[in-house]
Parts: sequence; structure tokens; C-alpha cells
Amino acid sequence: ILGTKHVHVSRPLIANNYIIWVTEQLGLKMDCVKHTGGCHCGAVRFEVWNSPDLLVFNCDCSICTKKQNHHFIVSNNKFTLLQGLDNLTTYTFNTHNAKHTFCKTCGVQSFYTPRSNPDGYGVAPHCLDPGTVLSVTVEKFCGQKWEESMKNHLTIKGMSKP
Repeated sequence: ILGTKHVHVSRPLIANNYIIWVTEQLGLKMDCVKHTGGCHCGAVRFEVWNSPDLLVFNCDCSICTKKQNHHFIVSNNKFTLLQGLDNLTTYTFNTHNAKHTFCKTCGVQSFYTPRSNPDGYGVAPHCLDPGTVLSVTVEKFCGQKWEESMKNHLTIKGMSKP
């Protein structure tokens, strides 16, 4: 989430729906909130801890373009599927590293496992419940030249690290 270095989290301090991640290496504090969300029909529900100020990727690869996939990336320890595991289905293609999960009933992809971060989740900000997002910054990602973009991107790989 910090985006510039791999940071080791020592412990979360939780109060209400707010969490402060205290980091050992940099001595920084980062406020996180518990976002909740899900698909359109409500069969799939999740919670995710992340900053209230979201950094969202707008990828132009073939599938992201077709489904207008905008997402922010979190480590798997900050994401919890609350309900709907049996209602999810998965689509893969090409390298089969990305796991495009979506609701079998309504077809909405509220989160998925991105190729760039197989140890984390890409979460659709438009599938979050209202009230916890303060701002959204959108960064374009050239998915049409995926390998080159990943090689040149300074922070994306670290976004799914605890």
C-alpha cells in the first residue's frame, strides 16, 4: 500500500473500523479502514482493510478493457471473503495466473487475483459499500505491454506484501 518499499508490519492497532499499521522498518503509521462490499445480488460479500484514499489501477489489457476492470491491490491478509464462496466461479486465460472470480448469479466481479500480484487481491472500488472511501487516484497501467509494464513499475509487486 505504501508503494515505494517492502514494509514489514509489526502489529495492527484496531479501534472501531479504523486500523493503524505500525511499521518497523520505516517507523511510519498508515491509517486503514475496514471497507465492506460485494456483488450486485448480495450473494458475495467481503471486507478489506486499506487506506480510505485508494490508488486504483486502470489496466488496458484485453480483459480489463472489455469489463472495465478498475481495481486496487491488497495483500491476502487484508482481505476476507465473508460469504459466497460457493457462488463464485473463475475464468482464466493465456497464462492462467490471474483468477477472474465473479458471482454465478449476477456476473459481477467484485474482486479477483491479479496476474501482477498472485499473493493478493485486486478489489473493485465500485463494489465497496458507501461511506469509507475519501478519495480515489487512478493510475493507468499498460496491460497491452504487460511484461514491459511490470518490469518498469516501481511499486505494484509490493502492494500485495503484508
